[in-house]
Amino acid sequence: MLERGFLQSILLFLGVALLPGLSVAAGKCERLVATGNPEYPPYLWRDPQNPQQLIGANADLLKHLGKELDLVIDVIYTGPWSRAQDEVRTGRVDLIAGAFLTLPRLETMDYVHPAFFFTPSVVWVRKGAEFPYASWADLHGRTGGTLVNNSFGQQFDTYAKANLRLESVPSLSQAFQKLLLGRTDYVVYERFPGLALAETLSMEDDLLVLDPPVSSEGLYLTLSHNSACNDPWLRGQLAKKMTESVAAGLPEVLLQNNLLLWKEQRVQPASVPNP
Repeated sequence: MLERGFLQSILLFLGVALLPGLSVAAGKCERLVATGNPEYPPYLWRDPQNPQQLIGANADLLKHLGKELDLVIDVIYTGPWSRAQDEVRTGRVDLIAGAFLTLPRLETMDYVHPAFFFTPSVVWVRKGAEFPYASWADLHGRTGGTLVNNSFGQQFDTYAKANLRLESVPSLSQAFQKLLLGRTDYVVYERFPGLALAETLSMEDDLLVLDPPVSSEGLYLTLSHNSACNDPWLRGQLAKKMTESVAAGLPEVLLQNNLLLWKEQRVQPASVPNP
């Protein structure tokens, strides 16, 4: 009888432990590591006081989600945007703190819905070298610049690969420098981060934005398929808390706060690290 009772106890314990959705499943990871594009103010940029950390609206949103879920989420600098994506694809880093939805990324990452920002991507040109532009077709026959592994939404990415000549560089500062030197005719990049960096590099008077935007895409939190922390409980809870945050208007509040912070830091150039 003792053996039978002991066996029933063991089976009962195993049955409870394996039930989905219990809090024990959430205890697998108490700390997550995120990264992202370090040239992306006011969404993300390197902390002048601690350059190995990323700060900005996206980082603040992740820290809020972590607090809601009783998790620590560190947002760290892992190198240029292309390297940051590689770190998440391999699972060495758990999360991307803001990425557009593309088919290649869907193969290696889970997207947390809904999107928390929508950001327009535009055509940047140097003043005095403008050209007629009303649609993607007007970019034919010209040399453009962009970042390695960057995306502007699946539809534009597919069109650009088939029809446009885009040269990739590791950083936006390099892309703008090539543009001003006349080595490219235009650069495709998001409007607000591009403007923020142009101001930082004192290039804002030398660059122009052509309308309309090439795209306006949602920014999503993504979770690596290879992250040891990626499980149904975490994905579900992140989506739940993200939905609540977006409904409450929190991302826009954080964006405005970080626009102010970015402008304040610009008047202290000695504290800004070299890109």
